[in-house]
Amino acid sequence: MIEARHLRVLRAVATTGSFSAAARELGCTQPAVSQQMKALETTTGTPLLIRTGREMRLTQAGEALVRHASGILAGLTAAEEEVAAIAGLRAGRVRLVSFPSGSSSLVPGALAALRAAHPGTRVSLVEAEPPRSVEMLRDGDCDIALAFRYGVTGGEWDDLVVRPLLRDRLIGLVPEGHRLAGADAVGIGELADEPWIAGCPRCRRQLVEVCEDSGFTPRIDFATDDYPAVIGLVGAGLGVAVLPELALESVRPKGARTVTVEPAVEREIVALTLPDLARVPAVAATLDQLSLAAAR
Repeated sequence: MIEARHLRVLRAVATTGSFSAAARELGCTQPAVSQQMKALETTTGTPLLIRTGREMRLTQAGEALVRHASGILAGLTAAEEEVAAIAGLRAGRVRLVSFPSGSSSLVPGALAALRAAHPGTRVSLVEAEPPRSVEMLRDGDCDIALAFRYGVTGGEWDDLVVRPLLRDRLIGLVPEGHRLAGADAVGIGELADEPWIAGCPRCRRQLVEVCEDSGFTPRIDFATDDYPAVIGLVGAGLGVAVLPELALESVRPKGARTVTVEPAVEREIVALTLPDLARVPAVAATLDQLSLAAAR
């Protein structure tokens, strides 16, 4: 019978490309990794790795086992957490990944409320933009992914549990002395001749699509994933931008003015998890608190 600890080792070796790197990731020794890989190959009755000099690659059997490992390990984690809760341990662990503006706006209130209600539940947080955050969820590297999308892409998240949180409108940002700084609403076509400052790659693609729908291609002079940097560049008079409303909640737009942009463009903010993990009490409680934080 294949053991879960051996699957974790195999996945680490496949991800890192070597026994030594896998040992560092798992917090054990290289001989221990080598021994567990030998034990797994003995159990399966076939080689899982091919070693050629310093390089290492998976055999066909190894690739198949790695492909199934994430789902198996996620199912085991779900089982362990659910059994622990049923046994009355009142403990749990949730690994959360979020995009930056979600981390600064939705996450703090949700995690504070979760800690007050369930002090035994531990939550870790790392940041990643979709689609990377969604890949991390599918690979078993997190339990909940806070993500967003513009429009609905058929089949994009059909294998996941999707908890809708809110609709986040894009807001225009212009320098304080800009000719449109005092306008109630601005048609995006009115900014056609302006230099632009763009955000994350997904937001950048959306900006180009919206502008092209309005008859022009934006001249993007600067691009950065750091929203405070976008605001700083606009405030310095170096261009205009559109940012999600969430991104402006925790940053004071010094030297810049917000304007309503028409036509309205919104992104859907969601929390994603795997079906097995959705039944884990700690994960379910975290999803509930994210929903409450989004409703405030």
